[in-house]
Amino acid sequence: MKNDASTSAALMKGLVGPLRSSEPARALPAVPPAVYLLEEAADLLVVHLDFHAALETCERAWQSLAEEPTSGTVVEVKCSLCVVGIQALAEMNRWREVLSWVLQYYQVPEKLPPKVLELCILLYSKMREPRAVLAMADAWLQDPDNQGLPEYGSLAELHLLRVLLPLGRLSEAEGLAVGSAAFSEEQREAVLQAICTARQQHTREHLSSQEQQQMSQEGSFSHKLMSLLRLLRRLWDAAASHLLSQPFKKSLLAALILCLLVLRFDPATPSSLPFLYQLAHLFRRIQKATLSRLYPLALRD
Repeated sequence: MKNDASTSAALMKGLVGPLRSSEPARALPAVPPAVYLLEEAADLLVVHLDFHAALETCERAWQSLAEEPTSGTVVEVKCSLCVVGIQALAEMNRWREVLSWVLQYYQVPEKLPPKVLELCILLYSKMREPRAVLAMADAWLQDPDNQGLPEYGSLAELHLLRVLLPLGRLSEAEGLAVGSAAFSEEQREAVLQAICTARQQHTREHLSSQEQQQMSQEGSFSHKLMSLLRLLRRLWDAAASHLLSQPFKKSLLAALILCLLVLRFDPATPSSLPFLYQLAHLFRRIQKATLSRLYPLALRD
């Protein structure tokens, strides 16, 4: 902003101009009051760091220019006022208001001075909000009246590198680089190389996101499988503990006695001994098989 202050000071000197003693007095062109307000706003911004007062001074200068006829001086003063106002809003952390504040004076993006559009692109790209300035820059670059300006090539390159590439609009960036006659051969090669690099990076990020998503899905499936296995193990432990519990043994003994009573089976007769041996052997096998699953190391020892 020190450069802006020096620019406004140079503008005033150019408008007023010093008089030499040897020169006759001549009529000086009328200086718009907005020029002095611009000097005051730049001083408040750079020297006093009073950003709110600098913004208010810029707005008062704009109001005074509403009655001035359009001329080269008025156009330059308006642009300088916008530069000071944008800087004041940014310093007050009100950078989101910059676009609306600028457009209230120029109405449409196509009428913005190149310097003002450049500051808007730099500001919003620095704040990681390039999407906010996308429509404004596109409208300005597509206007036929702006395509003949000497600043068109540099602004197109700035828009391509600071807005289109960060937003991933690679096709639009490539179309602008190839289709615009404002780029020199060196500029075109540089921006095409930047587009190629951005496309490769975008492809790597896409593949990395797919791999992470696949790993996440596999991890989710493994987690579900482990949960199911833990549930089955708890069910098996509950069933085994129920089978080995004392009430179950008593129920089994009661069922055996009931069966003997119903079938009128006399265990004291010699003919019943083979059956009892087989039955006892069957119970031992069942007990051994059950205990071998629950306590394999203890049984092996």
